[in-house]
Amino acid sequence: MLQALDIAILGAGAMGSLFGGLLAEADHRVTLVDIDDTHLDAIRREGLHLTTDTGSRVVSNLCVSRPEQVAAAPQLLIVFTKTMHTEAALASAQALLGPHTAVLSLQNGLGNVERIARHVPRERVMVGMTTWPADKPGAAQVSSHGAGEIRLMNADGEAHAHVRRTVDALNSAALNCTADPDVWSAIWEKVAFNAALNSVCALTQCTVGELSSLPDGEALTLKIVAEVAAVARASGVAVDEAHVVGNVRHALANHRAHRPSMLQDVLAGRKTEIEAINGAVVAAAHAVGVAVPCTDCLLQLVRLVDARGAR
Repeated sequence: MLQALDIAILGAGAMGSLFGGLLAEADHRVTLVDIDDTHLDAIRREGLHLTTDTGSRVVSNLCVSRPEQVAAAPQLLIVFTKTMHTEAALASAQALLGPHTAVLSLQNGLGNVERIARHVPRERVMVGMTTWPADKPGAAQVSSHGAGEIRLMNADGEAHAHVRRTVDALNSAALNCTADPDVWSAIWEKVAFNAALNSVCALTQCTVGELSSLPDGEALTLKIVAEVAAVARASGVAVDEAHVVGNVRHALANHRAHRPSMLQDVLAGRKTEIEAINGAVVAAAHAVGVAVPCTDCLLQLVRLVDARGAR
C-alpha cells in the first residue's frame, strides 16, 4: 500500500496548483505555498476548482500557506516558482527545509539545481522536467487538457530512497513519472520545446494552436529547436531532436487553446522566464561556439517586452 506523503508545493501558479490538486486527490497531505493571497484565500473558502480530461471537480483537502507562515517541514518539497524567484522563495520559507526534506525542481529552464543547492545539500535535490500543460484562468481555478509526463533523477545521479518515494507519489496521482538517469537530456529537450513555443507565443500573443495558422509559425519553432539541440550536443548532452520536433508538432495540433506560461506572464504584466530559457541557451551557445540567431533574436525581443512591462 502506498504511503501518503507530506508534500509542499512552493509556487502555486498553474503548474503548482495542478500538481497540488492531483496529489491531494490521491490522498497525500498537500500544502500550497505562495504569496498570492487572493488565490490562497479563494482555495480556503471554496477549495480548488480542477478541470482535466476526466472532468471538473473541487479539491477540498488542500492546505494553503504564505511562505513565512509555514509551520512544519514536509517530506517532499516541489518547487514551481519562476526561476528568478527561487532563492528568494526558499530564503523566505526556511521552515520548509527540514533535515530530511527532499526537494524536487520541475521548473523551466537551466540553473535550477545550482540555485536550490545553495539552500539544500545536493544529495537531497532532485531535478526533472514535465510536459503536463496547465492554465490558471482565475483564483482557485486550474485546468489541464492532454497528456503529459515527468522524468526526474537526483542531482548527484544516485538512486536515493526519496527518488523512488517521489516517483511513486507522482504516479499515484496519474502524473506518469519515471526515474531517468538521462534526465539532463530530457531537461535540454524541454528547454528546446519551451524556447520555441514560449518565446514565440509571448511575442505574438498567439495560443499554441494559433502558431500553426501559417507555415511560418511552425517553421520558426522548428528552427529554434534545431539551434537548442545543437547547443546541447556541443555541451556534451545527447538530445533526440526528432523527439522534440514531434512534441512541438503534437502541441500545435492538440494543445491548441493553451497559453504557455511566458505568454500568461506577458498578458499579466509579469516578468518572464526568458533569461532561464533562451538566455541560458544563448549563454551556453557562446561558451561552445554555436550560432543561435533565432534564439538570440527572440531573447532580445522578449527582453524588450519585459522592460516595457517593468515600466
